[in-house]
Amino acid sequence: MTGGRVVALDHGTKRIGIAVSDPLGITAQPVGVVPAGAEFIADLGRLMAGWEVDVIVVGLPVGLDGTEGAAAASARAFAAEVGAATGLPTVLYDERFSTVVAERAMIAGGALPHFSGRRLRNRISASASR
Repeated sequence: MTGGRVVALDHGTKRIGIAVSDPLGITAQPVGVVPAGAEFIADLGRLMAGWEVDVIVVGLPVGLDGTEGAAAASARAFAAEVGAATGLPTVLYDERFSTVVAERAMIAGGALPHFSGRRLRNRISASASR
């Protein structure tokens, strides 16, 4: 990397969690959650405009035993689409425990009591992208 930002995407069938790192790639903050679909790919460049992104990381849902199912195949296809649309290196990251870690961090930080239902899922999804 040349010091640019990392964008992390947590791909789901209905939503995509987005996080972006600081310019040095040391910390990351959730950007938000957007609906999944073809429109996301089309809008990705506009969304990242001005961020000076070096690499995009896409979460790869892997079973606890290391097996990959339909969700992993979908994430791989999504990562390929993102890479083709942006021209940026796109890497896959084993996300077996990312949502659990994000949820625990948010509970410890007191961020979860303020949310419920869909807002809670969206908040955790965006945080897991970090």
